Amino acid sequence: MGFKNHIRHRGFVVEAYYENNRSVIGTQRAFRARFALGRNASVPDRKTILLWISNLRATGSSLKRKSPGRPRTVRTPENMEAVRASIQQSPKRSARKHAMALGISSRSLRRILHADLKLHPYKMMLAQELSERDHANRRAVSAENLEQVPAAAVLLSSGGAHFHISGAVKKNLFYVLFRNIYNFFSR
Repeated sequence: MGFKNHIRHRGFVVEAYYENNRSVIGTQRAFRARFALGRNASVPDRKTILLWISNLRATGSSLKRKSPGRPRTVRTPENMEAVRASIQQSPKRSARKHAMALGISSRSLRRILHADLKLHPYKMMLAQELSERDHANRRAVSAENLEQVPAAAVLLSSGGAHFHISGAVKKNLFYVLFRNIYNFFSR
């Protein structure tokens, strides 16, 4: 069955078909003789030969015609342009609401946005801006914390804040470790 995908075999079959006055049996005999095949070796059958000939007449090639597949119903150029216009008109509206307004499914709208328009979802993040006095405030708080620490202690401080799942934020944490741990726990 290796002959079905070999272009040299297809070319010979098409040529032999027309040389043998469009005879399928004559083409099969010529194929067997040309490629030195025995009596029981497989050769292209009638249906295969006629398919290659019809492909040649229709497309100019004996290769398999590509099937057109299922036609696009939602991701059409018109819908893509409607989605682009809708997003430009109100970019803050959710994809689900755009889909409802345009009358297409939410998944199809997201597929158009991602694959065709190359737009990707994102979430706005708020960042805290540092002001001029933040540096001075931080130094002042650090100095106050150092004054509260005894002279015999070692101070370990975190440089930021601790964020908890509950939403609480504890800022300016510091830990005092005494050189003699026994004194620390015996209090």
